[in-house]
Amino acid sequence: MTFWQHLPQPDRPVPATQLAGPLRALHQLPVPPFDVRPVDTVGAIRRSIGVTTALTQDEIAYLKDRLSELTNAQHELRYVRTPGLLQGDPQHRNALHHQGAAVLCDWDTACFGQPELDLVTVEIHCRRFGYGSAHYQEFADRYGFDVTTWPGFPVLSGLRELRMITTNAKRASAGTRTLEEVRRRIQGLRSNHDELKWNIL
Repeated sequence: MTFWQHLPQPDRPVPATQLAGPLRALHQLPVPPFDVRPVDTVGAIRRSIGVTTALTQDEIAYLKDRLSELTNAQHELRYVRTPGLLQGDPQHRNALHHQGAAVLCDWDTACFGQPELDLVTVEIHCRRFGYGSAHYQEFADRYGFDVTTWPGFPVLSGLRELRMITTNAKRASAGTRTLEEVRRRIQGLRSNHDELKWNIL
């Protein structure tokens, strides 16, 4: 068994800038002496689409086509960061306040792969959930790398957003707020509305 220290939390999310230090430290750790599951964004999206039942056939076809397009583009990416340990879903709600800093939590998505994926995830949360570009820029400045300036950003961002959508789509059922939001996000992708604000699910 493991023991965890309880960290009382204020009623506010951890700011993105406080994620930068812990994430950078995680990404710079040496390769562990045991196997860590590799990142599998495409596989996760494909599995989610496969068990989604509440969307229309047209919506499912669009998600499949979008995944195929991004998968092909991903093969051409040239990463610039050294592969390492990833948190997998770093964001404001997956961290805890602690003595003026942040502690990463929710490690169920931890994996081994390209740090660009973690950095893209932070940017998406800042942009899609209303924190704003300045909030993200503070994170990038403290981390020491702005993933939006990397040529592969649009592809990796597209894949990460697709995973966020399909993860919720597989849980959605008719008449629910989740399904309504998933459809709104899909329509946003179809209209290339990159600045569309998403509602938290």
